[in-house]
Amino acid sequence: MVYTEPMARAVVESAVHELTHQCTDGQERSTTVSFGGDGFTMYAHVRLCPASSGQADVSLACWTANMDTARYFGSNPAGDAETRLPPDGTAAPDESLTSRVMGHLATRMNALGAPRPGREGHLTITVPLLAP
Repeated sequence: MVYTEPMARAVVESAVHELTHQCTDGQERSTTVSFGGDGFTMYAHVRLCPASSGQADVSLACWTANMDTARYFGSNPAGDAETRLPPDGTAAPDESLTSRVMGHLATRMNALGAPRPGREGHLTITVPLLAP
């Protein structure tokens, strides 16, 4: 999918930087961001948790919600639940999409190792902590 690199660069990496600024107390922070495409929207749940000194764990789960015209004409438009992971929504992480976006993010953020499975369908990388 041609949208994975722009999503990692323009949306997810920006969210990680913002979470870094919010994470001055050492507590985990998270957000959900989106990136629109042709008839669909990709979502990413991003978590940042300080790891060891000067490092942070970044966890990511991605999914897609179809927003094409056929859904609207069929009286089945995308609902808010599709934009959130359980327990607040009905979205399910897409392993393949998550892996591709995480691969781009890991390269851009100079990950200190390969992505590894995290909790709740997320992939996790450890990155050098950016100064807030």
